Amino acid sequence: MPSNLPKTLPAALLSNATKLTPLQAGHLRHFHNLATAPHGEWHHMGTQVAGQEWLDSLRYQLATMAYAAGVAHYHRLPALRSVFKALLEGLIAKMLDREVWGYWYLTSQSGVRPDPDIKELRKPWANPVVTENIMYSGHLLLMVSLHAMLFDDDKYDAPDALVFNWNPVYWGMGPERFSYNRTTLQAAILKEMERENWIGVCCEPNSIFVVCNQFPLIAMRYNGFRDGTNLVKGVLEKYTAAWELKKGFMQNDGLFVQMYRPKRDERIPELSVGFTAWACAFMNAWNSEEVHALYSAQALGFLSSVPDEGRVNVNSTAVAQAFRVLVKDGADPNAPTTISKARKMAGPAQKRAFSQPNFGYVAQWVSEVGDDATVEGILRHADTFLNPTWERGGLFYPRYDEPEDADGNWTRMDAYTGNAAIGYARLNVRDGQKKMWEAPWSREHLARSPYVGGVTLDSGMDFLRGVWDADAGAMIVTMRTWDGSRKTISPVFL
Repeated sequence: MPSNLPKTLPAALLSNATKLTPLQAGHLRHFHNLATAPHGEWHHMGTQVAGQEWLDSLRYQLATMAYAAGVAHYHRLPALRSVFKALLEGLIAKMLDREVWGYWYLTSQSGVRPDPDIKELRKPWANPVVTENIMYSGHLLLMVSLHAMLFDDDKYDAPDALVFNWNPVYWGMGPERFSYNRTTLQAAILKEMERENWIGVCCEPNSIFVVCNQFPLIAMRYNGFRDGTNLVKGVLEKYTAAWELKKGFMQNDGLFVQMYRPKRDERIPELSVGFTAWACAFMNAWNSEEVHALYSAQALGFLSSVPDEGRVNVNSTAVAQAFRVLVKDGADPNAPTTISKARKMAGPAQKRAFSQPNFGYVAQWVSEVGDDATVEGILRHADTFLNPTWERGGLFYPRYDEPEDADGNWTRMDAYTGNAAIGYARLNVRDGQKKMWEAPWSREHLARSPYVGGVTLDSGMDFLRGVWDADAGAMIVTMRTWDGSRKTISPVFL
C-alpha cells in the first residue's frame, strides 16, 4: 500500500466506484455457502440424472461458480484478493471430490449412445483426466489456471497439487491415486488434442463437443501468458484448421453443431440453441468478431422481448423452430402475432425426464455478447418466474421441472442454472471473457496493485466495493454483514 496517502478524498469517490447490488452479493454468498459445505454435502445441487452423467452435474455447477467468481473479481472487485482466492480454492477442493469425477469409471466403458458401432464395452479406468473426459479435465484446468492468473499463486503447480483418490470401499482391487498439477494436467489435455488431430478432446467416448473444448483453450491462454509463452496461438491455429476440414462449427441454420464423432467422421446437428449459447459465451474470448456477428441470427426465435414488462423470455426449441419457419416464409420477427402463431404451431411444451439447462446457457451467452437491455430482461424474467430464493444470505433459484406456464413463459429451473449460471450472468460484464483473454493479470500488475487481504466470506461480510482508486490514492471497500448483525473484522491493506 502506498505510504503517501492524501489527507482528503474527492466527494464523488464512492459514486465512481462499482458497487455490487444485493442480488450480485447474494450470488457470491450462495457460492460460498456451497463451497464451504462439509465433505459429501451437496445442498441444492441435486441433478436430474443419477451418476453425474448430465449437463447439470456437480462439475458444471462448480466450474461455473468459479468462472462467475473470476469475472466478479476481475471486472468488479479487483482489490478483494483474499475474498476471491478463498472462494475459488473452496470450489476447486470440491471439484476434486470423488463424487464429482467418479462417474468416469463407468462412462469410460463407452456405449451405443456415444458410439453406435460398438460391439463390446471397453475396459474401464478410473483416472478422470488421462484420456478423454474434457468435460471434467477442461473445467478443472481453467479453474486452477484462473487461480494462477488472478492471484499470482503457484499453489496448483506443486507436486500432488491435484490428486484423485479412487478408493471405493467394497469393490475394486484397492485404492488408486492419480497425481497432477497445473502443468501436467495441461500436458495431458494437449496430448489428447493431438491424438484427435487437434479438433478437440472427447467428452464422452467418441464425442467431441465444441463447447467443452473452449474452457481448456482459455486456460492455455492464461497459462501461456503467465509462463511467458504463446502456446495457445499454435493450438488455435491447428484447432480451427481441423474444424475447417470438417466444414466448420456451423450448421446451415446458423447454430453450431452439437459435436463431432471421430469414428464415423460426422458432425452431429443440433436443433436447440443451448450448446451454441454455451459455446459462444466462452468462444467470445478468442473468436469475438464471429461470435458477435452470429449473435442476432442465432438468437432468432429463441428470445422474445416482452417490452411492457421489461423482460425477455427464452422460448422452447419447438417454439423457436416454428418461429424461424414463419420468419423464413415472410412473417415479421418483431410482430407479437408471429410468436403467438409459433406457440400454436409448436403446441404445449413437453415435460422431459431430463433436459438441457438452456435458460442458464442463454443467460451466460447474453451477458457476454448481448446488449444491456437483453441481459436485464433475462434477469427480470428469472426474478419474476423462477422463484428467487434466499438462504443464509445466498441467492439461488430452486429446481422446478415444469417447462412453461400457460402463456409460454419459461418456468423450468435446474441446479446448474439456479446455483451458478444466473449468478454468472449477473456478475459478468459485456465481453467479460474477451477482456480477460486480451489482458490477463500479469505478475507485474499484481505486484504493483494495492489490495485487501486477511478477509474472506467466512467473516459473515458481503463485500460490495473493493477497488484501488489510483487517481485519488484511496482504497475503496464497502461491506455489510449478510444478516444485519454486528461483526468485527481485521482486514490487511497491502
